[in-house]
Amino acid sequence: MSRVVQPAKLVNETKIYAWDFNLAAGETISTASCAATVFSGTDATPSALISGSSTISGAKVTQKLTDGTLGVIYQVLCTITTSLGQTLKLMSYIAIVPDNE
Repeated sequence: MSRVVQPAKLVNETKIYAWDFNLAAGETISTASCAATVFSGTDATPSALISGSSTISGAKVTQKLTDGTLGVIYQVLCTITTSLGQTLKLMSYIAIVPDNE
């Protein structure tokens, strides 16, 4: 499984993240979903980080992330199925950092 480097997210921020898949010519994304788990720290409900459904645009999947627990590093896994029957996954670590306003 490949990893995608993503920037940190502010604790009170809602932000859209993207995963760009390397697909064969003519291949398209049929379905996409993202799931969050805790990599480091404590959060009893890491799935609450995911807001709404994943969006597909060409070979890219976007997902809105909201809130999160300060100091936690989440592992966000984006899984797709393609028109050629492949199941592909990209994973990112996303840290929740203080909002210094």
